[in-house]
Amino acid sequence: MTGLSSKASTLLELHQPGNPVILPTVWDAWSANLAVSAGFTALTVGSHPVSDSIGKPDNEGITFTELTTRIKQITDAVDVPISVDIEAGYGEDPKRLIDGLISAGAVGLNIEDTVHSEGGRLREAQEHADFVAALRAASDATDVHVVINARTDLFLKQVGDEADRVDRAIARLKLTAEAGADVLYPVGFHEDAVQKRLTDELPLPVNAIGHPVNNTKAAFAALGVARVSFGPIFQMVLAERAAEVLAPWR
Repeated sequence: MTGLSSKASTLLELHQPGNPVILPTVWDAWSANLAVSAGFTALTVGSHPVSDSIGKPDNEGITFTELTTRIKQITDAVDVPISVDIEAGYGEDPKRLIDGLISAGAVGLNIEDTVHSEGGRLREAQEHADFVAALRAASDATDVHVVINARTDLFLKQVGDEADRVDRAIARLKLTAEAGADVLYPVGFHEDAVQKRLTDELPLPVNAIGHPVNNTKAAFAALGVARVSFGPIFQMVLAERAAEVLAPWR
């Protein structure tokens, strides 16, 4: 457990506004080894790529057990801090989620506010904060400070009036910060002015989604971002490149 506790501390310390940690989004031992060999010292595991890798749909098309089985394969293959996208929690109890992640060797998680098992509804702001609080309490009962990345899908799902969407996202994420989150994730591709407002007004390090080809670390750093992940886009870029390589052989 000491090793995992140290990895959790390392992961949290890597979140520096203006000097973002880049966490390539991986899905299996091969992609994890690829990223570590390229020099990355921490990784995140994306639900969409993992689901694709075992032939199942995203949006909780896999079970938590299927996810942790894959996580264990990754943590057995690479010795770096691993954060895991657990979607909305797969209908599992927060204690079960924390215990399962730690047992699989993970030290961080993303928790989103879209409840896929209930028609894709968005959790109410306090409801999402309460779920984060329960995850924090479960983590605090262990020797590992699991790094909680609280995500909102307000932008992704374009919920409500665009005119006050940033205000509502900030208010929602502030509640999760008060509940014990470590990182805040207003997922979506934002204009620079919106991204800057988010990093300026949110009280914790901010995660941004990046395109591994079209965006740059320097640009996110200038906007005060503390963490960049790629969602399913890294996998998609590799798939496009593979199609180019294979096309002449058809």
